Amino acid sequence: MSEGGISIRVATAVGLGAIIGAGIFTLSGTAIALAGSWALLSFILVGLVAAVVALEIGELCTLFPKATGASYSYAYEAFGSELGFITGLLLYVSYASSVSVVALGFGSYLASLLGLKIATASYYFAIALIAALTLLNLRGIRKAAKADFVLVIVKLSILLAVVGFAAFYFLRSGSATSFLSGGAQAANIEGIFGASVAVFFAYSGFQAISTFVSEVKGGARSAAKAILSSVVISMVLYVLVAISLLILVPAVKFVINADPLSFALQTAGAPAYLLVAVDVGALVATASASLAILLGSSRILYQIGLDGLLPKAVRTYDAKRDVAKNGVFISGVIGVLMLFSGNIFVIAAISNFGLLFSYLIATFALVHFRRLGMKGSFSVPLYPYLPAAAMVAILAFMFGMPREALVFGVVLLLSLIIAYYFLREYRDEKPVKVRFFE
Repeated sequence: MSEGGISIRVATAVGLGAIIGAGIFTLSGTAIALAGSWALLSFILVGLVAAVVALEIGELCTLFPKATGASYSYAYEAFGSELGFITGLLLYVSYASSVSVVALGFGSYLASLLGLKIATASYYFAIALIAALTLLNLRGIRKAAKADFVLVIVKLSILLAVVGFAAFYFLRSGSATSFLSGGAQAANIEGIFGASVAVFFAYSGFQAISTFVSEVKGGARSAAKAILSSVVISMVLYVLVAISLLILVPAVKFVINADPLSFALQTAGAPAYLLVAVDVGALVATASASLAILLGSSRILYQIGLDGLLPKAVRTYDAKRDVAKNGVFISGVIGVLMLFSGNIFVIAAISNFGLLFSYLIATFALVHFRRLGMKGSFSVPLYPYLPAAAMVAILAFMFGMPREALVFGVVLLLSLIIAYYFLREYRDEKPVKVRFFE
C-alpha cells in the first residue's frame, strides 16, 4: 500500500460521509417517531458516547497504524483469533447490512423527487445505487475517498439550508408549538432507548477512517484527529437538524420512514425549490454514506482473510488501485439481500448488534493495551473513567434493542462461536488453556 495519499480533510470527509447520510437524512425522523421531542436527548447522549468511542478508536489507530480491520484488528491483536474472528464477522455483517439502510433512504428520496407512488420503486433505486457504488469502489480507495469529499460538501450545504429555513419558519410563526409538541409529555424510557439505538447506528461511520489509517497524510495521529472531528461535526449537525424537524412538524406526526426531511418540509409548506434541493441533497448524502460504508466493509473482510481466518478468496487485492476487489463485491451482494429483511428501522437495529459489540470489544482492547503499558501518541483523556462509562452505555443500548434485532444478533453470535470451534477442530489445533484463579 502506498503511504500518505489521503489528506486529513479528505479522511474526515469519509467519516462524515458515512455518518451524516445514515443519520440525518434517513433515521432522524424514525428517532422522533419513537421518542417524540425526547429524541433530542438521544442525539446528545449517543453523540457523547460515540465521541468517547471515537477517542478510543483514535488511540488504537496510533498503536496499530497498519491495521485495516477497524475494531476487528484491535480485538485480534489484544485477544487473539477467537474473539477476533467473532468480532470481525459481526462487525462486517453489520457494516454490509448498514449499506441497505442508507441505500433504501436514497431510493425513497429519489422516488419522492420523481413523484413515484409505487412502493417497490425505492427498492429498485436502492439496488441500482449499490451496484453503481460497488463499481466505483472497484476503481480504488483514493478515487472513492476524493469523490466522497465532494459529496460531503454538497450535503453540508443542503443541511444548513434546512436549518436556515426552520429558523425563518420559527421566527415567522412566532410560536414554539411544533417544537414543544411531544416534549411536554413524560419521558418514555423504551422510546428513548429505541431512538438511541437508531441514532447510534447513524454515528457508526467514523470507523471507516480506521480501515485506511496508513493512507492518511500525517499518519495515525492525523487519522485519529479525523475520526474525532467527524463525530463532533456530526453531533452538532444532528442536534441542529433534529431541532429544525421539531420546529417544522409536531413530534407526534412523525412516523418510521426513510425520507424524514422531505416529509417535514412538505408538511411545513416549504417552497418547491427547497424541496427539490433537499431531495437532491439527500440523494447525494445517502450515496456518499453508502460509498464510505462499502469502502470500509470491504477492507474489514480483506483484513480478516489476511489474518487467515477466512478463505483466500476474500484476500483478492488490486495493489495498483488499492482495493479489496472480492470484499467490495461481497459487501454489495449482502447490501442488496438485506434490503428485504424489514423496514428501515428493523435493518438498522439488526446492523447495530455487531456495531455495539465491536465498540465494546474495542474498549476492552484499549484497557488491555494500557495494562501492558502501551499508550498511543493520541490518547484517551480521563482514563479509565471515560472507557468505563462507555462500556456501561454500550451494554445499556444493547439490552435496549428491539427484540427481533437482539435475537438475530445472539443467533449470529452463537453461530460464529460454533463455526470457529468447528474450524479449529477441523485443523486439529490444541486449545489454549488459561488459569484465571490459582
